[in-house]
Amino acid sequence: MIRIQNIYYMLAYAFQVLNEDGYKKVAAEEFAYASDLFAAILAKGIASQIKRGLSREYVGKTEAICSPAGKINVSASVRQNSMLKKQLVCDYDEFTENAYMNKILKTTAMILIHCPEVSAQHKKDLRKTMLYFSNVDEVDPRRIQWSCIRYHRNNATYKMLLNICYLVIEGMLMTEQEGSRKLTHYVDDQRMHKLFEKFVLEYYRRHYPQLNASAAHIDWDVDGGEIEYLPTMKSDITLRYKDKTLIIDTKYYEHMMQTNSFYNSRTLHSQNMYQIFTYVKNMDAANSGNVSGLLLYAKTDEEIIPDSDYIIGGNYISIKTLNLNTDFSNIAQQLNSIAERMLL
Repeated sequence: MIRIQNIYYMLAYAFQVLNEDGYKKVAAEEFAYASDLFAAILAKGIASQIKRGLSREYVGKTEAICSPAGKINVSASVRQNSMLKKQLVCDYDEFTENAYMNKILKTTAMILIHCPEVSAQHKKDLRKTMLYFSNVDEVDPRRIQWSCIRYHRNNATYKMLLNICYLVIEGMLMTEQEGSRKLTHYVDDQRMHKLFEKFVLEYYRRHYPQLNASAAHIDWDVDGGEIEYLPTMKSDITLRYKDKTLIIDTKYYEHMMQTNSFYNSRTLHSQNMYQIFTYVKNMDAANSGNVSGLLLYAKTDEEIIPDSDYIIGGNYISIKTLNLNTDFSNIAQQLNSIAERMLL
């Protein structure tokens, strides 16, 4: 379980724009549901984007027009008998706000407007912004090509907004039934895991710049042979201070422990232990013992909470949990303790 307000703080670290003055009112609000929080952020964010100007792009159109533009489609003109009306069917590009990013914003806003967990005020704020989207179409939320979205200098302000849309559509939208769209009360674990990972990385970047936090790649410690077929190793977070290195692998699961029904026992997920151990040993090719590993789990309601320290093969491996269902000051204290205990 995670406090809804803490989702805002995690987003604020992941996307620095949420620290601007325009979002301070959102930060002070109390939210019972994630959908209401996302609606509040989108209402503010879209309103700001409208002031900057909605993104426009060239969209291909084919229609019968009186004044030829672009390329005349002769076969279509003959087929439609458009010349009888003194028109020609033309293929041309129109520079319009009916751009793909705006379509995603409108689709998400309309889903939130029809969500019963969103407050009346936030619905009202979203409806106001949608007045500027009258020429923008909605899209099928299940067919959005997220991987095709590219950011550049002219549309960088859309990045946070579209990531909120992604959390709503991919993390909360349930299977549609009879044309209605319903949202779950919480974001699913897979999407929360990515936010959790990004939050921890950005937290250390902001508060501990001396640790040079990054999502570093790790080279395989091999003595020869073909390495092109070896899988890429990339840490969630790598912290470095003087001659010490800490590799952090974040985990966000409903169940932190795996269960062996045959032996009626519970253990840490084996693949997680293998992964962090592999990262540590390959980065510490010199066997100096100065590279440590940390499996950082988001705390759940389970009775058994991992909290262990081991020295395996000369390297320090730690398993800790981060309680996200508490005041954010406590979360910060937990993260500070990790850095100060394991590196500083």
